[in-house]
Amino acid sequence: MLHGYEPVIGLEVHAQLTTRSKLFCGCATTFGARANDQTCPVCLGMPGALPVLNAEAVQCAIKLALAVGNNPVGRSVFARKNYFYPDLPKGYQISQFEQPIVGPGRILIETGDGTPKTIRLNRAHLEEDAGQSVHEGYPQSTKKSYVNLNRGGIPLLEIVTEPDLGSPDEAYAYLTELRAILQYLGICDGNMEEGSLRCDANVSVRPVGQKELGTRTELKNLNSFNNVKRAIQHEIDRQVTLCSQGEAVEQCTLLWDVDTQTTRVMRTKEDSHDYRYFPDPDLLPIDVSSEQVDLVAGCMPELPRQKYERFIETFKLNREDAARLTVDKELAAYYEKVVGGCNEPKLAANWILAELLRDLKQVEGGLAANPIQAGQLASLIQMIAKDVISGKIAKDVFAEMFRGGEDPESIVDRKGLKQITDTNALEAVVKQIIENNPGPVSEYRNGKTKVFGYFVGQAMKATKGQANPALLNQLLKQHLENQA
Repeated sequence: MLHGYEPVIGLEVHAQLTTRSKLFCGCATTFGARANDQTCPVCLGMPGALPVLNAEAVQCAIKLALAVGNNPVGRSVFARKNYFYPDLPKGYQISQFEQPIVGPGRILIETGDGTPKTIRLNRAHLEEDAGQSVHEGYPQSTKKSYVNLNRGGIPLLEIVTEPDLGSPDEAYAYLTELRAILQYLGICDGNMEEGSLRCDANVSVRPVGQKELGTRTELKNLNSFNNVKRAIQHEIDRQVTLCSQGEAVEQCTLLWDVDTQTTRVMRTKEDSHDYRYFPDPDLLPIDVSSEQVDLVAGCMPELPRQKYERFIETFKLNREDAARLTVDKELAAYYEKVVGGCNEPKLAANWILAELLRDLKQVEGGLAANPIQAGQLASLIQMIAKDVISGKIAKDVFAEMFRGGEDPESIVDRKGLKQITDTNALEAVVKQIIENNPGPVSEYRNGKTKVFGYFVGQAMKATKGQANPALLNQLLKQHLENQA
């Protein structure tokens, strides 16, 4: 709430489906191909070319419906959405309007204080993507714009929420949960950098307690979750300032400028009637049967929310660690393999979340480029749990594993890093340190117990960090407190 106002936010997410071909033709969907290489008369809108629906895209939509609690059994109809852009060769986009394939559903998120909140979904509908206008990088880019139609016809699911989000942080949490669901289902890779997940935000503000919604604006060009947060907050602040000064908010579409962290008007906003929707005469309705839905339901994977709850119950993880581990399908699978190899779920979570993810930030490719296999990390954790090496030495071993992918056992053997657990050997070290440091010994015995850390440091230095910490502390206290 800001100066007596509260924000109301709804999101529209375009998720590119992981089909090998486009929605209505056989052209490939590979990212990064040469401009206009992945086109044909259908996706170029040539006269007489007829669309044929990709059945795999329908399966993807059914999976999402089941994941968000919607029953997709029934009839769905394609419509033509008419507008004129240079990168829309047909002059219309094949989409869905009155009868989408996925109806109302819900996604559960957690707010900043951990409180669960249900975000209602209005719908999710199949549609083809438009092409791409290119304004730089080509000859005469200062005078001309170019059009790449490789994206034209790419299959999308547009997922639309109700205006249930109340802050930029909630929008971020919703996007994180939605992307995880899409990735777990295997229907979208969630890669915003390649444009396979795109988000538009509808933002309005109203006086606290008012039921009626304020005038909304639509934010576009949001190419990361952080930019979604920043853009929404900027727009909330702008609208609250206008309303506080007695000025009206104009309904329009705004572009988010990443460089200046501000918005600019793209166009005054169209309403649905401006698109002149009508059923596409070239495509038959989709009739989703209960048998088809049952077949898909039998192949549904464990979803991120289910895995999150299971990690808490089975592995006794706290909610924050469970959330971080399950937000990415591959990371969750890696964690379970590590735990399966060492049976130390909390230690495994700590090493993955603190050490592994920190180092992966420094390499391209993220988890896919991880040089440490799950079995290797499990072996390292077992060595710590069995007191073969100390936690401090383990960090050095981990760093070497990350650099070269070597097994932890061979590193420890090669460098002679095994922890010293022999009481007689450590006792000899402790006696020598006490004999060499009469001043600190006298201070400790006169009540200055903080000097104990000095003795620990000296002992670790003498043993090159290989002394068993618990045994070392026990022997030091025993000999320091012995006045004889």
